[in-house]
Parts: sequence; C-alpha cells; structure tokens
Amino acid sequence: TYLINWRFNFLIELKREELLICQLADLLINDKHIAVGAASPIPGAAALLVKEEAKIRNSRLRVTILHSNKYNNFTDGARELFDCAAQGRIDTFFLGGVQIDGAANINLVGTGNYEKIQKRFPGSFGSALMYFVVPQIILFREEHSPRTLVDKVDFISAPGFSDENIYRPGGPKFLLTNRALFKFNKQKKRFCLLKIHNNESIENIIKLTGFKFDVDDKITNMSIPNKTRIDILRNKISYMVSEFYPEFADRIWGV
Repeated sequence: TYLINWRFNFLIELKREELLICQLADLLINDKHIAVGAASPIPGAAALLVKEEAKIRNSRLRVTILHSNKYNNFTDGARELFDCAAQGRIDTFFLGGVQIDGAANINLVGTGNYEKIQKRFPGSFGSALMYFVVPQIILFREEHSPRTLVDKVDFISAPGFSDENIYRPGGPKFLLTNRALFKFNKQKKRFCLLKIHNNESIENIIKLTGFKFDVDDKITNMSIPNKTRIDILRNKISYMVSEFYPEFADRIWGV
C-alpha cells in the first residue's frame, strides 16, 4: 500500500494493484481492441479503465475478456480469439510466464530440465501464436525476482524475437512487474528499464533481476494516478471486474 499526498493536502491510500492497473492503462490509450486471456484480473481492470476513459473522450474501444460473459462476444472460446488475432484485429494482448528471460522468451511449461521437469504448469496454449501476430504484447508478472526473471528460460513456450526472414508482425513491447516497467528493444533483443516504483532503486532492480538490461537515460518513477482516475477505478471498474474476478474485486475493493 502507498499513501499519496494530493495537492489538496489530504492523504489517499493506494494499493499496489491499483498502481499496476493504472500503469498498464497508460500503455493502452492508443488501442482499438484489447484482449485479455485467462487469470488476468489486473490487465482486465486496466483494459476496462481505458475503455471507460475513452467514453469520456467520445472514443470507441473494444475490450474482450475471455472469463467475462459481459465483455466477451466470442461464443467458441479461445479459438475465436486466435482467429481474431491472426486476422490482425487485436492491438494488445497480455502474456505472463513461469519464467521470462532477457530476450523476452517466456516459459509456461515448467521448470528444470525438459525431459525431467521439476514442476509442471498448465502449458503454452496459444501463447506462441499470439506472440507472433498481436502488434503489442505486454508481458506482465507481478513477482519481480531472480526466480521469475531469469537469464535464460528452461523451456521456450514463445520466443521473444525471430530471424529477419520470419514474418512476424507481433511481439513484446513492454514488461511490467510489481517493481518496474521495461521496454523491449527488438534490434538489440534486450530490455531497457523505463520506470521504477517510488520506493525502488535501480540498484535493487538490478539485484532482483536475473537478466542484464539497459537503463533509459530519462528513467522516471511510475506516475501517480490522479483522483479522477482513482474514482473511476473504485466506483465503476471495481464492479465490472467483480463480474469475472469476484475474489480479486472483493480483496482489493471490497465489492
């Protein structure tokens, strides 16, 4: 939790999840269609927040959330999502991973040697397809530690880059954790640190990151959302999220 002192000399308590939602929302403002997959309450809330703010600007934004009945026009599950992405009709999608490495490769299969995996996870599903065809992939992993952000993943579920002779309109653009925001440099095949949370230091980020990265010359702290955005998040988005992630909405906002 963070205590924020607004200009009007009163304190407001912001939860870490709310700051992450708002940071993700800043990366989505130019989109026309945002899609959110499984087990993604924070990306889902961010997409709905941007959609609500777009209404204020009289702008149209489509949001598809697979776990939602209200914000999902698909009737055939993930199959339609993949078709939509392959047709170039999704601007942003979110991916995570058991492990993410410095070349933006992600591992959704398990840890340890592939023939004798120590711990098995649900699997890659359509991550490789989405990684190749969606223009903006935002990698999101709350835990920022050498265990999750590794030098090299144990198994590549979806590669962060491809050879130049491979047609690939999609790929990673950002990596957001509970401590920092990175941007991926496609030419260098390397992350660059853009922003850090207010209570963090570059030295600590280096210590907690298993891969090497560049640091932007104009690195800043993550921006604090204004009161209007927080009011929308708490008074509107919280109830929308409760439809498809009720436990998350209850834990964060008590709705």
